[in-house]
Amino acid sequence: MKSAVETLEPTKVKLTVEVTYDELKPNIDEAYKHIAAEVSVPGFRKGKVPPRIIDQRVGRPAVIEHAVNEGLGTFYAEAVRENDLRPLGQPDVNVTQVPGLTATAPGEEGELHFTAEVEIRPTIEVPALDGITVEVDSEEVTDEDVVGRLDALRERFGTLVGVDRPAQDGDFVQIDLTATIDGEEIDKVSAVSYQIGSGNMLQGLDEALTSLSAGETTTFESALVGGEHAGETAQVTVTATTVKERQLPDADDDFAQLASEFDTLEELNADLREQVARIKGSNRAVQARDKLLEALVVASEIPVPTGVVEAEVVRHLEAENRVGDEEHGAEVRADTTTVLRNQILLDTLAEKLEVKVSQGELVDYLVNAARQYGMDPSTFIQTLDQQGQIASMVAEVARSKALAISLRHVKVVDPSGAPVDLSEYIGTDEEDAAAQSAVDQVVEAAGATDTGEPDLAPVDTDAATDISSILRP
Repeated sequence: MKSAVETLEPTKVKLTVEVTYDELKPNIDEAYKHIAAEVSVPGFRKGKVPPRIIDQRVGRPAVIEHAVNEGLGTFYAEAVRENDLRPLGQPDVNVTQVPGLTATAPGEEGELHFTAEVEIRPTIEVPALDGITVEVDSEEVTDEDVVGRLDALRERFGTLVGVDRPAQDGDFVQIDLTATIDGEEIDKVSAVSYQIGSGNMLQGLDEALTSLSAGETTTFESALVGGEHAGETAQVTVTATTVKERQLPDADDDFAQLASEFDTLEELNADLREQVARIKGSNRAVQARDKLLEALVVASEIPVPTGVVEAEVVRHLEAENRVGDEEHGAEVRADTTTVLRNQILLDTLAEKLEVKVSQGELVDYLVNAARQYGMDPSTFIQTLDQQGQIASMVAEVARSKALAISLRHVKVVDPSGAPVDLSEYIGTDEEDAAAQSAVDQVVEAAGATDTGEPDLAPVDTDAATDISSILRP
């Protein structure tokens, strides 16, 4: 098989592939077997119809069509590997020549020729990591941090008590709501509990409820957020049936014993201070990761395949039944472009750093993902495997690992300029080397062969196309 690549755009190439008849012949043989098992010919059992009879009854073009459609994906994938491409979307395949339409002499069967235009991951230059400085927040734990943590704990043990005063921010109000458009009632709910300031219902509701006492009613305008009238402006009448405030228990030793394993408030506060320190440390690692990614994106020229982006926009709008919603489409387009740009950068970075994903790392990632979806890990992994998504999960782990490894090679400082040690969260090169050595020893002891680095950009080999228009007049 011969193949050549023509660059059409920084993110798009055209593959020209030539497959000899001998290379296609196994697919032709399989096509004859498949058709023989499907057709009924008097005098022959199913599956035993000779090729020459199939040519007479079904036609040689139908056999070639079947063989080409079955083999295109394999030939396309082989050409992609030969030319070291990283496809990001489905190829647009055009068959330009097919072999063996008539019974010819050996050696005169002809070849299969096809082209495939496909958007690919562009080649980009990642800036040197040792020249990047990332600043993160201070890890100092203030008294206000501890008080805030303590108040959050007290709220868990608070009680709601009715008050005889106008509602204010933070109060819990039981409300009745009626929405009308042009005088017609289109929705109504009763006895709904709502905390003022939460902002999780209608826009303008917080302002309408503030200063409203139990039993009082007011009306305001708001855009509806759901149902068949979503987006339309309605007149909303709200009645506060009750107003309650959350009363917190006193912060004392009795509360410490109630809410924790500690006997005194002093001990509880000390533990809360340690919790805040751990949270701040973890947050700083996340902050460093996000800032490093942002710095790398800004410093790199990353063209994004527009076809891949537009395909995702269409898919998203169709899934939400919002085709034609240009405003939402623009939001999806922007988000998709950002995600794709980050993936291109991180995939390139993973290859540059020669990142390897171990089975243990992949399993940990999949188990955590299963928990987020509330699924049994085994069922979740089997579903991904059946959908062919495991390679994509490997890529996600590799991207995260590449970013963590990169953080080891940049300068991370706090606001004062002092170096920040994130090794607790991102590990060290020495730890990775020791872990890899242990894996290698196990593999060697088991007599197994290391399969090497996983493919971070799996090739989509679904390149089959309908060639009936070529084969049939």
